[in-house]
Amino acid sequence: MTIGIYGGTFDPPHIGHIQACKNFLNSFKVEKMYIIPTSIPPHKIRNSIVDGATRFEMCKIAFEKLASNIEVSDVELNRQGKSYTADTIKHFRELGNDTIYFLCGTDMFLTLDKWYKPDYILSNAIIVCMRRESDEQNTLAIREKELEYTKKFNAKVYFLNDDAIELSSSEIRGNIQQLNDKLQRVVGQQKYEEMMDGI
Repeated sequence: MTIGIYGGTFDPPHIGHIQACKNFLNSFKVEKMYIIPTSIPPHKIRNSIVDGATRFEMCKIAFEKLASNIEVSDVELNRQGKSYTADTIKHFRELGNDTIYFLCGTDMFLTLDKWYKPDYILSNAIIVCMRRESDEQNTLAIREKELEYTKKFNAKVYFLNDDAIELSSSEIRGNIQQLNDKLQRVVGQQKYEEMMDGI
């Protein structure tokens, strides 16, 4: 079986994530596309994170309407400890999936060799890098990493260079916080709390 996996914190899932998934499905033929919210991402340091159950439900709402072959998986949420991509790929391999596409963004692509068991990831999954930017400096760094991965790990790498929305979950959270702070100043603390209780 040929599958795609797209993991992330998804805190929250946003239009950039959705567009990346759409572009992937338009470019690669997979029997199943798994959206995988992480439990504890090893590469991110966060003081707070929306609980896994909420992010799982947000992902179902955001992604499963896009195509009938999309499924939100709780495989990493159910796993104890940090979420490692190598373990997730191994999980799906053991289920009999012989071809696995791993969709990731530029930041992740550039650091894959620093991840847990990069040799396993790069030799057991086909890497699909979705660009969220087009500056020449990043393009050079990406090409250098592509050569490194193919030479060192015999990796297969593809790129999706369709127009993508440059947006991150952290930007969304920051903007929401700014709006909340502004609203609180405008209406006052008591009224703000009454409004929040009614949401």
